[in-house]
Amino acid sequence: MIAEPGQILRQVFGYAAFRPQQAEIVAHVMAGGSGLVLMPTGGGKSLCFQVPALCMPGLAVVVSPLIALMEDQVAALRQQGVAAAALHSDIDDEARRDIR
Repeated sequence: MIAEPGQILRQVFGYAAFRPQQAEIVAHVMAGGSGLVLMPTGGGKSLCFQVPALCMPGLAVVVSPLIALMEDQVAALRQQGVAAAALHSDIDDEARRDIR
């Protein structure tokens, strides 16, 4: 079942509405498209992949070059009750097995 992006935005993240660029990107991803999002820090890039990932069935894989950012985003998602994990060079074997 596919959830409605606005509902996920409100219920999980607590925002009333998307920013104009976010709405366009989320709609594009929900329609099966891909893209490269360039926004300044604090511009809302994370919601552009987190909302579609929660709306659609399956697993979402996000590639990030920054381990600290990965850990921060996983912690924030878990705090909202979202199952999330980061796979990177600093995790131990037990944590790596748990991701599977």
